[in-house]
Amino acid sequence: MSKPHISAIVNGDPVEFLADPGMTLLDALRDELSLTGSKEGCGSGDCGACSVIVDGRLVCSCLMLAAEAEGRRVDTIEGLAQGGRLHPLQQKFLEHAALQCGFCTPGLLMAAKALLDANPDPTETEARYWLAGNLCRCTGYDKVIRAVMDAAAELRQVKV
Repeated sequence: MSKPHISAIVNGDPVEFLADPGMTLLDALRDELSLTGSKEGCGSGDCGACSVIVDGRLVCSCLMLAAEAEGRRVDTIEGLAQGGRLHPLQQKFLEHAALQCGFCTPGLLMAAKALLDANPDPTETEARYWLAGNLCRCTGYDKVIRAVMDAAAELRQVKV
């Protein structure tokens, strides 16, 4: 069986790779494109560690086939910082100590970015609901929520 040729835009750059028919997007990102920020925590879409944004929608990359990325835009944690400058979410995660081991952090950051892209002024309840699909065993969630809310406020100020 031949491997399909996949063309996509990943973190703003055109990419091409060959994918086995059953290869997940997570495996393609990590093994074919060397983007190892997204992690496989569960392989069943329950933990959020592999969260990426595909065409503006948050997805678990462990549940999406690589072939489904054909012609689509995929944003990963590696594309969050721009020009060596941390994204406000990343900066606020540092300031609020919203990370420890770092395994869940890429997925949490991508979920938070998807939230703020969809709703720049979320309530705390909305932020907690949006991030409920991301599991963390180290930090608890209060610091994460504080970081997201602080980043949301900063991003709103930048847009004014």
